[in-house]
Amino acid sequence: MSDSTILTIGDVENAVSRLSGVLHKTPLKRSETFSKISGTDIYLKYENQQKTGSFKIRGAYNKLCQIKETGDVKNVLAASAGNHAQGVAYAAAALGLSATIVMPKSTPIAKIKATEGYGAEVVLSGDCYDSACAYAKKLAAKRGAEFIHPFDDASIIAGQGTLGFEILRDMPNVDVVFVPAGGGGLLAGVSFCLKSINPRIKIIGVQSVGADAICRSFAEKKLVGTERATTIADGIAVSMPGELTTSLINTYTDACVTVTDAEISAAILNLLERCKQLVEPAGATSLAAALKMSEELKGKRAVCLLSGGNIDMGFVHKLIDLGLAARGRKLRFKTVLPDVPGSLERVAKIIAESFANVVNVQYDRTSADLDPRDVFLHIICEVSDREHGKKVCENLETAGYKVIVAE
Repeated sequence: MSDSTILTIGDVENAVSRLSGVLHKTPLKRSETFSKISGTDIYLKYENQQKTGSFKIRGAYNKLCQIKETGDVKNVLAASAGNHAQGVAYAAAALGLSATIVMPKSTPIAKIKATEGYGAEVVLSGDCYDSACAYAKKLAAKRGAEFIHPFDDASIIAGQGTLGFEILRDMPNVDVVFVPAGGGGLLAGVSFCLKSINPRIKIIGVQSVGADAICRSFAEKKLVGTERATTIADGIAVSMPGELTTSLINTYTDACVTVTDAEISAAILNLLERCKQLVEPAGATSLAAALKMSEELKGKRAVCLLSGGNIDMGFVHKLIDLGLAARGRKLRFKTVLPDVPGSLERVAKIIAESFANVVNVQYDRTSADLDPRDVFLHIICEVSDREHGKKVCENLETAGYKVIVAE
């Protein structure tokens, strides 16, 4: 199948027309902070501020508009653990269609309630997206509903591609665009749109190290899956990308890079602190990659697409902890103390005089390699940066304590 058969620029233009008046006009702004850090011009496309909290409304609305135009289908059905669910639910309600969303049993209550809040019926099945999707297809056939694939559908891809037009409208001289990738619908659509209009623009797909099927497919120039997808970025935790998306990505994308969960967490924390923006892990991968590639971006104008902001509030503190550790703001170490009164006080005094803040202390008297008269002391401190943490350790060692820093 040729790329022109999969998608045309006219398909994306039609999607722009269908979405007119439906979407929020999300900002595209230069970040002074990240530009200084990276030594280049970093711009952020705040799609986390979009209706339903992510870009997914674009593809879902475009697809359901076409279904509505034919008049043949009244019921739609989708499988999703989050953003696609809300996009389909919102679009269906707006267009007068009935929507059922199959979600894994492990889906957070907040996401279930949000999806139901848009008027969709939620069915819980399976322990992961793949099993939920398999059940959803069976249920769609049983009910005579149309199954709405989250990414491997030309209409979905065209809808996501409308972001390319928006980026060019607001920043026609862009040099590089970083796009998060899971199943590949967003990366395929944006790459196709931007390259069709201006082939000079470099498109870089971003995945998590633990869910890198698209990067593998890009490297091998064929569809490649992974046995599992393990990452804090649940929005892009996809083990098998699409056939359509892989074909478009391998044709129009310039590179695909990976970032670690620690780098993603650090980017989330940066966005919270510097931009006052809550961005979900998948959406923060683009900024994580741009900061990681700062040397290669010198003198370039780069856009980081922050694809969504739907995040489980119960998980935020864990992401912040990871981000603090990744940026050297948390120091974890252990040391050996004599198990006598006053030992902790002496260590705490050195830490306080080093201007660090102790946030957690644990004793360990059970280690086999420990003298019965001693105790392992595990400490977590807040420090200003890695150099500060190093200084705290040096002060303790000067006082005679052996410090073992946790990796």
